Amino acid sequence: MNPLSIALLSLAMSTDAFAAAVGKGTALEKPRWSEALRTGLIFGVIEGLTPVAGWVLGSTAADYVEAWDHWIAFVLLVALGLSMVFAGLKGPEAEAPQKPSRHGFWILAVAGFATSIDAMVVGVGLALLDVNILPVAAAIGFTTFVMVTLGVMVGRALGAAVGKRAEILGGFLLMGIGATILWQHLAVG
Repeated sequence: MNPLSIALLSLAMSTDAFAAAVGKGTALEKPRWSEALRTGLIFGVIEGLTPVAGWVLGSTAADYVEAWDHWIAFVLLVALGLSMVFAGLKGPEAEAPQKPSRHGFWILAVAGFATSIDAMVVGVGLALLDVNILPVAAAIGFTTFVMVTLGVMVGRALGAAVGKRAEILGGFLLMGIGATILWQHLAVG
């Protein structure tokens, strides 16, 4: 693959993670750059490892992974989104005095994995083309790191603009990403 192809592939693989990061940023109380970098690192590492895992699986599991990737991403993103919406809809008596300043590692890891399943399928395809996966995976991971870090900070700005119901917006955003992934795969198939 040439550098331009790798750059375009990396950008394409990071767009859904960027959108998820915007949702995550809206749910936090004014996230700082350190939290944005942490979130970007978690997403970037996961997004960089999944094409390697797909490449290792190769063509033996390509049909299975490709047949279910959109459903797995849809279920994970809708579950996370519903959780955020329900948390945002809690009445004042059950509502925390303020939004959290950071997300837990496992919440970020699940969101990162859900948005990176397509990268695993890309890894399977690259194995069939006999592409050196390491530079491609590194580019995907780095691009995702940058996009997610920026996405959290964009979410911060949106969160300030929409007030205390930003978590609901973020939840609907995650569910929308999941529905879009499902729709794109079902429309193609």
